[in-house]
Amino acid sequence: MFRRLAASTLRLRPRRAAATGASSSGCGWTVEHDRAQRRFTVAPGGSGAAAEARDCAVLSYRFTGEKEVDLMSTFVPETFRGRGVAALLTQAAMDFLVEEDLKARVSCWYIQKYIEEQPLQPFKDLVVT
Repeated sequence: MFRRLAASTLRLRPRRAAATGASSSGCGWTVEHDRAQRRFTVAPGGSGAAAEARDCAVLSYRFTGEKEVDLMSTFVPETFRGRGVAALLTQAAMDFLVEEDLKARVSCWYIQKYIEEQPLQPFKDLVVT
């Protein structure tokens, strides 16, 4: 089928910023699942109280039934677009569906695209229309 990753351990290293010469060594992004707010987030340089909401990438969902969610939207701040952050959030959401035995409606165009582009379409059975 497909390899399941623990959402709390997913990490993505930002690519080097050519203009600033900043190094990506030691920097990693971690997906945090905020069940109370029904969202997955990635904050550059870590998470917690220090990470401001406007600096976070977010994938939002809502429950539409007992075992069904709507994956509503993804947002990645312009400062770290093009680095796979939306894919990282989406993979965490897919892992959540598997772990909780949920089905999903997908309202977000990016998540739809991500699912369609998987070579073996491992998430096809998780999506309801």
